[in-house]
Amino acid sequence: MSERPIDPISIDVGEVLQRNVTSLYATLVTRPTGRAVRMAIETQLRGAGTLSLSLIDFSEVVIIDFSCADEVVAKLLQQFLDDEARDAFFVFRGVHEPHRDQIEVVLARQGLAAVVESRPGDFELVGVRTEAEARVWGRVEECGTVEPEDVAHLAKEDEDREALNSLSLRGLVFRSPKSGRVHALSRLVSHLL
Repeated sequence: MSERPIDPISIDVGEVLQRNVTSLYATLVTRPTGRAVRMAIETQLRGAGTLSLSLIDFSEVVIIDFSCADEVVAKLLQQFLDDEARDAFFVFRGVHEPHRDQIEVVLARQGLAAVVESRPGDFELVGVRTEAEARVWGRVEECGTVEPEDVAHLAKEDEDREALNSLSLRGLVFRSPKSGRVHALSRLVSHLL
């Protein structure tokens, strides 16, 4: 079934950086720069409604330091996880080696996890996660969409059912309130890639 329960938006961090921080270089290397970029992203997200999925694209960003990873990734995730009035989901695209360590460190410090695309079509769950969450996330990622009647097969054990619920609450998979389908975030943004 080709349900698209969320209409995703794409945000190019390199473009946001150049537009909001008068810089000729696509580098995120100071906390004020990261804060300015995060605030610009938040402004774009305000128009998305109470349910949103954002593809945050780092492809054009050459360098990101720890403070900017904290501002643009961890604080963005944390803010929307803490907002009970909104369901916001994020996929971070173009997370290459120069970005990965910084992003993983700030996610670990904050107890967060995120879905990242490190190479075209190669999605990973990074940050803090249990073995069961990683296993169940991998199954959902492999299936793309899990029908409600197949959820019991996907998560047979109590530990796996708890992991699936945790992944949904943490915004790492999307469970449609209308159909009950569980969606891999990578599939929901695939038409933007």
